Amino acid sequence: MKLHEYQAKALLSRYGVPVPRSEVASSLSQVRGSAESFNGKCVVKVQIHAGGRGKSGGVKLVDSVDMAEEVAEQLLSNNIVTHQTSPEGVPVNDLLIEEALDVAKELYLSILVDGGLGKVIVMASEAGGMEIEQVAEDTPDKILREAIDPTVGLMTYQARNLAIGLGLDKELHGQFIKLLSGAFEAFIQTDCSLIEINPLAVTAQGKLLAIDAKASIDDDALFRQKDESLDYDSRQEPQIEKLARTSGLSYVKLDGDVGCLVNGAGLAMATMDVTMAAGATPANFLDVGGGADVDKVHKAIEILLSDPGVKKVFVNIFGGILRCDVVAEGILAATKASKSDVPPIVVRMLGTNADEGRKILKEANIGVHLVNDFTEATKTIKSLS
Repeated sequence: MKLHEYQAKALLSRYGVPVPRSEVASSLSQVRGSAESFNGKCVVKVQIHAGGRGKSGGVKLVDSVDMAEEVAEQLLSNNIVTHQTSPEGVPVNDLLIEEALDVAKELYLSILVDGGLGKVIVMASEAGGMEIEQVAEDTPDKILREAIDPTVGLMTYQARNLAIGLGLDKELHGQFIKLLSGAFEAFIQTDCSLIEINPLAVTAQGKLLAIDAKASIDDDALFRQKDESLDYDSRQEPQIEKLARTSGLSYVKLDGDVGCLVNGAGLAMATMDVTMAAGATPANFLDVGGGADVDKVHKAIEILLSDPGVKKVFVNIFGGILRCDVVAEGILAATKASKSDVPPIVVRMLGTNADEGRKILKEANIGVHLVNDFTEATKTIKSLS
């Protein structure tokens, strides 16, 4: 679950990480009041769940109250498009009005889970303010890493190693160790999957401040994270993803034209590979899970069919707890209830009650293409292009 910048900074601040003075505003009057508290010299930042705000005009340095209000009027209640959003962009409902700072140096700092290592790692770089992926590709030597032993946590020597590697003056080492320790504690205590501070600023006054921050909380840990200030802003979510989430479905919208429905994340990845091998592109990731019933499958197909970009559907099921006949009944119910033309549906079923499921779809005569394996699925999807 992604947090807004202002939420991430509030979280970090509670654990002793210094952040600039700022206020959240959702109206022009609030923007004006906040800008006045900073004597007009401030930064106006859109609050969205995507990076690339600065390059897209979503971060503006202003030097007067009137200018802050003018910028806010252009941004509020409009959509902003960045390289991390859809072509339609995402809505701007809130702005962060933040004090302007005299920054001498910008650094990068993040804490995240490394699945390969099975550990939390801390990453840091002197190339703050830049896209870290590009830095890693062009100059990987500029990325510092410390893997954290889960049995002992972050050690002081590791934080000091990073401070030295970043070229910080000795006078700043104590500040950095305290800041990183606080950020790490926030990461652990709130079940984060990512905390990123970019840039971490060294001010002209010799202070370290997190002048931009993002954080994501592990969805599977939300049941024990009850802090209302960390609530998810669903206004940032595409309507189709919101519908899937409230229906208990794992769904991610993609840019292709083949709607994919599976039961299991690993099978989903294989399904998308098959789709690509057929010269097509997936329109989504959609996992109905192992315990789905007819209504849930019905809802999943309904969501796929509601996407105007979907020109064909690929259902790939390995029946276990979820029986194939249940999936077939769900497909049948969704196609009968559809008020628009149903695109071609390719179905591969194996496992529990596969024969029964295939029989239901065959006798229903709704134009489903039944296939036996991935090779046949690839050929069929390609023939429907």
